[in-house]
Amino acid sequence: MVAVLVVVAGVLAWALWPAAAPPPRQREYRAETACLLTGEKGVAAPEAAPVWAGMQEASLATHVKIQYLEVSGPQTPENAETYLASLVQSRCDLILTVGAAPVGALRAGAARFPTVRFVGINGGNASSNVSVVEAKSPQVAQQKSRELIAALVS
Repeated sequence: MVAVLVVVAGVLAWALWPAAAPPPRQREYRAETACLLTGEKGVAAPEAAPVWAGMQEASLATHVKIQYLEVSGPQTPENAETYLASLVQSRCDLILTVGAAPVGALRAGAARFPTVRFVGINGGNASSNVSVVEAKSPQVAQQKSRELIAALVS
């Protein structure tokens, strides 16, 4: 009788024992954040899509946080400066710009934020905190943006 009780207790303990917790589904991100400023079409624009794809690939590999913001309203450098400042206030470590208005916003906007690193894709004027990347094809734009994000962690 005692042996039967021990066996039953053992089977019950095994059956009711909590299962191992599944691995967490959320991604652990690094402290660095890279941001993309685009025109009104966002990451669907032909010039922005490969840049965003490269940023996504780099984020998967490096766990750098990425985000984008599209300029709404008039597509002018003056209007885009407001959105550029918004990304700076979001504490982006690297801000990539693509499209006429966002790249145009670098001229005045980057000078106001000397501690932030900016990159103008296919345009802009290089300065102490602004780099210009010429990407002649979507594949090059994707590769360059991937490299820029990966450089944040090296």
